[in-house]
Parts: sequence; C-alpha cells; structure tokens
Amino acid sequence: MEVMGNGTEVTEVVLLGLSSHPQVRVALFFIFLAMYLVAVGGNGLIVTLIVTDSHLHTPMYFFLSNLSFIDVCYVTTSVPQMLAHCFTDRPTILLGRCLAQMSIALFLAVAECLLLAIMAYDRYIAICSPLRYSLIMSRKVCILLASGLWVSSFLLTIVPVFGMEGRLCGRNVVNHFKCEVQAMLKLVCSDTRANGLVMIMTSIFTLLVPLAFILVTYGRIGLAVMHVQSDHGWSKALSTCGSHLVVVGIFYGTTMALYLRPQKKTFTNEEKVASVFYGVVIPMLNPLIYSLRNRDVKGALRKVFWEQTS
Repeated sequence: MEVMGNGTEVTEVVLLGLSSHPQVRVALFFIFLAMYLVAVGGNGLIVTLIVTDSHLHTPMYFFLSNLSFIDVCYVTTSVPQMLAHCFTDRPTILLGRCLAQMSIALFLAVAECLLLAIMAYDRYIAICSPLRYSLIMSRKVCILLASGLWVSSFLLTIVPVFGMEGRLCGRNVVNHFKCEVQAMLKLVCSDTRANGLVMIMTSIFTLLVPLAFILVTYGRIGLAVMHVQSDHGWSKALSTCGSHLVVVGIFYGTTMALYLRPQKKTFTNEEKVASVFYGVVIPMLNPLIYSLRNRDVKGALRKVFWEQTS
C-alpha cells in the first residue's frame, strides 16, 4: 500500500479512541483492564489445564485450546494499546505498526471463524458417529485440521492485505481505538473498488461459507438427536453443543453485522461498539461460556487446586 499523496508522507496514524472526555477515558481504562485480565487469565488457564491434564487430551479440547490461544492473542493486539491511549489526548501509532496490527487482528479473526467450523464438525462426528469418533478424529487428523486452519487463515488475510493498493492522501485521523481494516480503508483517497471486492470475496470464504457449514452440521446433529429416546442422550447432546452454538451466534452475529453491511464514508460509533464486542467482550466470555462451565474442565481445575493445597 502506498503512503504518499499530495506530497505528504503519512508516517503515523491518529486514533480518536472511544471518547474525547478525560473522565470517561479513565473509567474505560479500568473497565477494559478488568476485561483484559479476565480474558487473558481465563483463556490462559484453559490452555494450561488442557496441556497439563491428560484427561483433556481429546480432539474437542485440542481445538478448544486453539480457540483460547487465538483469544489471548487477539485481545493482546489491541487492548494494551487502548489502555495506554486512555491517558493520551492525541493517541498516535506508527503507520507500520498500525498496518501490522490490522493484519494480525484480521488473521486471528479469520482463524477463529474457521476454527468454529472445525469444532462443529468435531461435535457432529462425536454425536452422529460415536463408535468411529476416535478413528475419524485421530491425532493425525486433528493436527492436519489445525495446520490447514492456520495456513488457510494466512492465505485468506495476510496475502490479500499486502496485495491491496491505495494512497493515503495526507489524512491520518482514524475514528477508532485500533487499526481496523475498514477504518483504515476510509483514509484511502484512490479508487478502493478493487480492495472492496477483495474484502467481499474474503468475507464470503471466511464468514458465510464456515457459517453455512456450521448450520448444515447442526441441522444434521438435530436430526440425529431427534431419534434419541433417552433424556440422558438429549442432555449430553445439549451440553456438548449448546456452549458452542452460543459462541458461534455471538461471534458471527457481531462480525457479520460489521463486515457484511453497506459501508459508509466514515466509521460510526455503532461500528466501534461492535468492534469492542467481538474484539474484547467475546474473548472474555468464551472461557466462561464454553470451558469453565464444562464438567471435565471444572474437574481438572479442582484437581489442580487440590494438589496445590494438599
């Protein structure tokens, strides 16, 4: 991406943040600090438990550890910077760092989209083919799926981002608290139709296709569960899939509302709130929704604390 325009070289970007009032920024600092600590602590605890407890060395928890790792990395790309900027009247970031933050955040978001689809497939095999589950979801298959997830995310984000063309014509003020790809594109003064087409195609492959796969998968799970006669089978299926469906609904709902809507010339406050939700709130909620309510995870947690106190 070119950064020259009208003889002016853009070397830094000004981020307006969430508020221009000092008192509000101080309050936001403590709120986001608490959310960041919960997100990093909760997801870090999940990864530690899954790695150290042999009872959690299963495909479901292997992919869950990948999800927690993604969430830790995602909040770390922007929240520490946001906290530092709460005490700055004119928060700035070097253009190179801004583009790096934008690319990494996009890469991690796409990785989470694809991972949620893989986790849905894992649940489908566990419920619809339980006798063949260990054969189908072998260690080798899980590693191949995880490797394909990270490689595909790289090819769908980092490569297109570096292939985008555009000129920044001296404007460097972004109405956001981080370097969001859509907010950055609003600074480009050259024709962005090609970039917009690339984003639409990428969004289809990273949002609509995985979501369609998840919906079809859970449709087939629902048909299989309907033939289950026992209440225990219903309860097991609900506990297995319920948390994942909640995470899918929250994550895809907010990201699709932001990326699959007609774009305006300026980045609105509503879009900033949506970015806060899927960039900070969801990584904080994932351990609470998906993991810490799980019986196996709670058992591993009790085991760790019991060994420390005994």
